[in-house]
Amino acid sequence: MTAPSESPADAGARLAAQYLQLLEDGRTNDAEALLADLSDARELVFVGAGFTTMARRTGRTLPTAMRAQASTRQVLLGQLRDANRRDVDGLRSWLRQAAQEAVTVNRLAEAARRRLGEQSATG
Repeated sequence: MTAPSESPADAGARLAAQYLQLLEDGRTNDAEALLADLSDARELVFVGAGFTTMARRTGRTLPTAMRAQASTRQVLLGQLRDANRRDVDGLRSWLRQAAQEAVTVNRLAEAARRRLGEQSATG
């Protein structure tokens, strides 16, 4: 019996995480190569869904004002995706911005946790 193949959504989430790890490791050329290897719009959209899931999940942990700003940026990213739905290069550009949003939201969440930790330690 063979194991079931990876779903497109799971593959997209895996590639999104891999892309972010490559960026974190300073391997931007490898990250760009990962995107260049994706030639199908459907693949690109699933990777973007992976970034969106990460950013929204983390965004829900942000303080209210930051959460509202992150939500607005997600709407704008959705508009960018929709404007490029048939343009593979445009979708790659959207992916880069979606990845940057995931990184930004993670940094904001980390900063908010540190700040809350400092306040509770002095409070």
